[in-house]
Amino acid sequence: MLALLAATAVLYLWDLTASGWANEYYSAAAQAGSQSWNALLFGSFDAGNAITVDKPPAAMWVMGLSGRVLGFSQWSVLLPQALMGVASVGLLAATVRRLSGPGAGLVAGAVAALTPVAVLIFRFDNPDALLVLLLVAAAYCTVRAIQADGGRLWSAPTGWLALAGVAVGFGFLTKMMQAFLILPGLGLAFLIAANSPLRQRISALVLASVAVVVSAGWYIAVVELWPADSRPYIGGSTDNSLWQLAVGYNGLGRIFGGSGNMGGGGPSGGDAPEGMHGFAGFSGSPGLTRLFGSEMGGEISWLLPAALIGLLAGLWLTRRAPRTDRTRAAFVLWGGWLLVTAVTFSYMSGTVHPYYTVALAPAIAALVALSVRELWSRASHPAARLTLAVMAAVTGAWSFALLNRTPDWTPWLRWTVLIGSIPVALAVIAGTRGSRRCAAVLILSGALFGLGGTGAWAVATAGRSHAGGNPLSGPTSQSFGIPGGAGPGGGASNQPTGERPTPPTGTSDQAPEGIPTTTPDEAPATDGGHGPDSSSSSNADLVSLLEQTNGRWAAATVGSGSAAGLALNSGKSVMAIGGFAGGDSSPTLRQFQYYVSTCQVRYFIDGGGFGPGGGSDSTGSQISAWVKANFTAVTVGGTTVYDLSQPHTA
Repeated sequence: MLALLAATAVLYLWDLTASGWANEYYSAAAQAGSQSWNALLFGSFDAGNAITVDKPPAAMWVMGLSGRVLGFSQWSVLLPQALMGVASVGLLAATVRRLSGPGAGLVAGAVAALTPVAVLIFRFDNPDALLVLLLVAAAYCTVRAIQADGGRLWSAPTGWLALAGVAVGFGFLTKMMQAFLILPGLGLAFLIAANSPLRQRISALVLASVAVVVSAGWYIAVVELWPADSRPYIGGSTDNSLWQLAVGYNGLGRIFGGSGNMGGGGPSGGDAPEGMHGFAGFSGSPGLTRLFGSEMGGEISWLLPAALIGLLAGLWLTRRAPRTDRTRAAFVLWGGWLLVTAVTFSYMSGTVHPYYTVALAPAIAALVALSVRELWSRASHPAARLTLAVMAAVTGAWSFALLNRTPDWTPWLRWTVLIGSIPVALAVIAGTRGSRRCAAVLILSGALFGLGGTGAWAVATAGRSHAGGNPLSGPTSQSFGIPGGAGPGGGASNQPTGERPTPPTGTSDQAPEGIPTTTPDEAPATDGGHGPDSSSSSNADLVSLLEQTNGRWAAATVGSGSAAGLALNSGKSVMAIGGFAGGDSSPTLRQFQYYVSTCQVRYFIDGGGFGPGGGSDSTGSQISAWVKANFTAVTVGGTTVYDLSQPHTA
């Protein structure tokens, strides 16, 4: 176990900052949380608390607190992700071990650690790293509940299952309804196999459901009850409501399309990053084969065929076992996790990204380990050996097919994996004839050729930088970055003075009713030395200009494309008008006019267009038109900037 965790740590931590800020959208939110407690609580995109990211804030809590403790940097943003990856591997191994022994636990941990999409996500700053850890923790608590002896209502099974509910609830606060996909598998496994009377099992499930609601609902209640004018706007929602975000854009909209999610998965091609309202998914057309397609196959499907074969074999082998049989319980738990999540991902009609499939990695790894153990223990039976041989051959053939999609990358590897799997399969059918040495050689050969493809792809993933909203694993740095940009660097800066502006016509320096007046609880950091310039804000002159400001927002721009990079490189708060893609209704023109008249925002940056979610009637369009009509444009390093402290004079 120590060797497994050490190797996983090396894989996930080595050259961790190669990806820079990774997904700048979430890194900017982490920076805001490291500067402002209000921003940390709500998951604000900016330290000025104009708008939140379009996800709940749990993952931002982790990264923001890391920045406060370690000092905000690329390392402090990505370090928690890698550590959560190591913890997920260790906890998965411990979970599988409790029901199936130490050998199966180690195999499960190794398979999960070498899943390409897991290597990608545990070296990235998307919320999925925390989600996976919480879901594995929920599985561990469920296994403990199944193992515990029943008794009174408040017995050990009830307590452990309640803890599983708490983990799922916080998973909801990480990525909303996706966390609920594992509930059928966990609940069914406990209901079938727990060592307590049926009435107590049902009562425990009810209490666990209450734990899910309470652990997820407390934060929704806080946001809904908090006065809207003293908190940031809930990004991605249509009515400034976290509940609407949960059931709309990030909930049913993901499943059925609509609510900001374009219907029909659509072919891959990197049309838009995570959170972009109004764009199709990136993962191929919905259907049974989506997980094996060119978009998702290389992320997760290397051992998926073996896991499905193993699940069927495991359920068949345990069909006559007693109700409380723990091996069958394990197959039900992980099989339910895999099937419900896989079917959902396969048929989602809204926005779905290939990296979502990291949620399948623990279940696939556990099922492969469980089924290999059970079949190997029955190797004296020809049917068991034949099933193992089929799993080995199918894995080799499918690894060949996946590697063949990038024929120019290490072409010898795909042939080695394919050809090597054939004698392994034949040797399994022939049997080891009781020789421990032959058995050891066969096991090592099976692991080598079975994990060769996914392992090589995983290591290649760790050796590349990844950025943007739609990162992909593999030997090439494929991703779709955040749209927009601050413009190219170079050129002299034009830095206007910081005098208090004269409010343009139609504005007032008194906050109108309903205008959010929440302010950051502490001044943003002024140190802009956070590593290399991000791709969305390479304008050094503009960054230097923002570093000299001291207001609530150094600048505002439509959408988060350039706002994120400018905030990260300057250390200042930059308002993303309209949220991620510029399509949210915040701030309104009236609100923005108030912020300008009270000197809360200094510059408006014209990115050359609107965020992808904006339009001619969007708030970003209205604000941009008003700024251009009332303020003078200057060029800063090739970027058009409006100094909001210098209105036109009559």
